[in-house]
Amino acid sequence: MTKSCVMSEARAIPVEPATAFHRTLVTPLPGLFRRRYGPIAPVTAVTGQVGEWGTVGQTRTVTQAGGGSMHEKLTLVDPPRVFGYTLSGITGPLAPLVDHIEGTWSFSPVGTGTEVVWRWEVYPKSSVAGVLMPVFARLWRGFARQSLEVLSDELVRT
Repeated sequence: MTKSCVMSEARAIPVEPATAFHRTLVTPLPGLFRRRYGPIAPVTAVTGQVGEWGTVGQTRTVTQAGGGSMHEKLTLVDPPRVFGYTLSGITGPLAPLVDHIEGTWSFSPVGTGTEVVWRWEVYPKSSVAGVLMPVFARLWRGFARQSLEVLSDELVRT
């Protein structure tokens, strides 16, 4: 079995944890992940979601520019601390590298706001893909930093 690779990024945002939690959970993905970072494509659409995102067991399909897609399943909702999900059925450029991903967003009080931590545990598709995970992790952290910047702007705007 190929070892998973954990990657995470954090950002302090000047809003209350409950606000950060709820608004992050329901933020439309094409707005949050709208910018390309190197080979990591932006999200262009979300389909198959029924109702507001927030109930364990909900599923949806996330589509990226360039034709990649993945199946997302919400696996954990513990307001206002954490929510988690699994990405599977990955197609497109990530398909040869990634079997599935377990992701979490966590929210902790810090100073006058909230530390938001976005974490991915990536399970490579093969031992060869596992060797490439440090390079992918470096790229993902850049993508995550820019996405957390977008999230911060959205959360403090209103």
